[in-house]
Amino acid sequence: MAAPAALVPPRASRAQGGDPAWPPVLEAGRSQFTVVRPRATMPQLRLQDLHGKDVVLTARPGRITLVNFWATWCAACRLDLPVLASLVGSRPDRLDVVAICTDTKDLRKIRAFLGGLAVQNLACYVDAYDTTAEASASAFTLVGMPVTYLVGASNHVEGYITGAPDWLSPAGARLLQFYREQA
Repeated sequence: MAAPAALVPPRASRAQGGDPAWPPVLEAGRSQFTVVRPRATMPQLRLQDLHGKDVVLTARPGRITLVNFWATWCAACRLDLPVLASLVGSRPDRLDVVAICTDTKDLRKIRAFLGGLAVQNLACYVDAYDTTAEASASAFTLVGMPVTYLVGASNHVEGYITGAPDWLSPAGARLLQFYREQA
């Protein structure tokens, strides 16, 4: 399975003339937000919530959606999920975050993992129907763990970042604002 087509990283583009069409830089360790082209429409995701109820998720028009893929074995996920929960709490009217566990369908194991984290505001789901594999072929290639895809207000996948970025930082706020203004 091939990784998504990526354009020149934003930093390189800005160094070559400061193109305002490129999003601001957001980094996480050795990773940075990567713009993907062609932009795919976010597919419907058939998942289960943490109570075992089936749900179908889609991006809501006019809102930014972060789709986060994580695993119970992932150390960086323990850092990433609480930041995403805080982000949701700070911007509930302007942003949706969907956190999808990809490594197990065992609800008790997932709830135990999340129980030790401050994630009360975070909508967590289980990939009970292998939706990730289907979505990975069209829009969400899992290039690392955790990986967060940003879906713009027009419901198109704009880019991704692996690792645990600080979405609450000024750089995170600038990136989200950039895509909010693209609507």
